Amino acid sequence: MTAVTEPAVTEPLTLPCGVTVKNRLLKGAMSEALGRRDHAPRPELPALYRRWAEGGTGILLTGNVMVDARALGEPGNVVLEDERHLAEFHAWAVQGSRNGAALWMQLNHPGKQAPRGLNAGGTVAPSAVPYPGGMARAFETPRALTVSEIHDLTARFARSARLAQRAGFGGVQLHAAHGYLMSQFLSPRHNVRRDEYGGSLENRMRFVLETFRAVRAAVGPHFPVSVKLNSSDFVRGGFSEEDSLAVVAALGEQGCDLIEISGGTYEKPMMLGSRERGGFFADFAGRARAAAGVPLCVTGGFRDAATIRQALASGAADVVGLARPLVTDPQFSARVLRGEDVSSEVRPLRTGVALLDGTGYLEIAWYEDAMRRLARGEQVRASEAPLLALARIAAETGLGAVLKRRRA
Repeated sequence: MTAVTEPAVTEPLTLPCGVTVKNRLLKGAMSEALGRRDHAPRPELPALYRRWAEGGTGILLTGNVMVDARALGEPGNVVLEDERHLAEFHAWAVQGSRNGAALWMQLNHPGKQAPRGLNAGGTVAPSAVPYPGGMARAFETPRALTVSEIHDLTARFARSARLAQRAGFGGVQLHAAHGYLMSQFLSPRHNVRRDEYGGSLENRMRFVLETFRAVRAAVGPHFPVSVKLNSSDFVRGGFSEEDSLAVVAALGEQGCDLIEISGGTYEKPMMLGSRERGGFFADFAGRARAAAGVPLCVTGGFRDAATIRQALASGAADVVGLARPLVTDPQFSARVLRGEDVSSEVRPLRTGVALLDGTGYLEIAWYEDAMRRLARGEQVRASEAPLLALARIAAETGLGAVLKRRRA
């Protein structure tokens, strides 16, 4: 019997839709918060993604692009819901597709995970379940969606995907992780509906699967459609690993082109974890890859070339996702692909101020500031003071926007 050889990081990957990506590295989504007041992409986005495209990564995922201007997840979100700003999106697509990179747009709706007071009409969710404890101060109690509103949201995702395709993006990803709307539907903790969209896991995954099928119909069979999914919510009564494996299998049956595994929500922000080395979700990803029958990506915690190569060689994943290392070094992927024994300088951020060090926002603000600087052609060092980044973001966006940011 011939031994199965696991892929090298430089090996191309052909997706189920027939599109081939040039290597096994993916730039994971990070919130850039670079939308204008009218929610169009700011010019910094094409400049930022040009730097990442020139760095050699095979797939570049954008930060979340919202499908409804009435439902922002944070100040500075980009929204794609109609044709008004296709020229700006096209400019972003052109620059992000340089050097053979595949630029994919991540599509999202926050559900109730939107800071209190950000959206004038309040928030919606599968059920009118408030966040527990201190999070209730940051996020208001949502209104439960009607069935017709759920169908409208499915249509919105499909329309945004088609617009992304027209603008020149190479694929789309549906964000069903990290506690946003799709993740809320999947979680029995947040979805207590008693109709066809709640109760059993089959019902709780209905919105995700219906939306995937609608997006596929909108973009056709030869355009990559990916889904980002939690391995688990890591909270009692939430979306479990067993649930996740079942959803992975269902997405595989639907012909999903790439399933990206992450984990956690802003109740339990495992995706902002403090571990400095090692794939956070690689152990689960190996089981998910077997269940999926389609390509699988694992993102979170990869900080050095050896760990990346091990994840591929072990069969844990077909693709490895990188995020923060590409901020501190836009050429990180190129160095891995050249065979260098590169290790990222990314580390947990600390200010010595307990109230700041205990929040996910400090990390978010530091990287948002760093991405703005990358877009201006500057270099970013992982050792730079977090408080300076926080001050720059506050000066640029205003204190009100800072206070409306997501925080754990």
